[in-house]
Formats: sequence, structure tokens, C-alpha cells
Amino acid sequence: MGPQSKFLMPHSSTSIWIHAGWTTWEKSPMITPGIKDRIYKYIFQEFISCGCIAKIINGPANEVHCLFLLNPKKSTDEIVKMVKGATSHRINQEDLTPGKFAWQKGYNAVSVSESQLEKVISKINKMQ
Repeated sequence: MGPQSKFLMPHSSTSIWIHAGWTTWEKSPMITPGIKDRIYKYIFQEFISCGCIAKIINGPANEVHCLFLLNPKKSTDEIVKMVKGATSHRINQEDLTPGKFAWQKGYNAVSVSESQLEKVISKINKMQ
């Protein structure tokens, strides 16, 4: 073993929390109380499909905010695009909204330190 071997770890570990948010198409209030829980369930399931753990999902009728543990094998961009695409497809497939459902292009995402998790969870939980 060389001199740098003492810095090698036998296993890798990451814990990167992401607070991501995106809006409905043209910020239309399409996430009504009657379908909100179903949409959030679909989003939660898609995060699982991406190898992520969603801690909380909430928001007003025209946007969604999520706090999730990032899968280190995928980028934030890849995950959010997959979640948005799959959920909008499912919402339309099940005719949950009167017209065609779509998410606005883009999203916002920031990393959250472990020390700030409870603060972010509380903030997301209060969104209406």
C-alpha cells in the first residue's frame, strides 16, 4: 500500500438533500384539493423509481416543492426531469384534470445541509 492508501475508504457514502420546486404550465392552479394527494403519491413513487427518498412533498395549487435525498448515481436534473415527465404522463393518462396537464419547463433546486432539514421541512409543510 502506498502513502495515500490511508485516505481510501472501503465504501462510499453520500447524504445530499435537495429542495426542488417546479410549477404547473403557465402557473395554472391545476393541483386541486381533490387530486393533490394522488399527484403527490405519484411524485413520491417516481422518486423511489429514481433511487431517491422523498421526505416531504407539498405546495399550492400551481407548484410543487419536494425535499429528497439525491441518488448519487444520477444528477438532480435527470431526476427532476424523470419525475416531472412520468407524473404529467400519469396525470393525463388518468384524466385527473379537465384539460391537458403539463409542468412548466425548468425547476429550481438547492442543496440543504443536515442542520437545516427541519427548517426546510417546516417551510414546505406550511405551503398552501
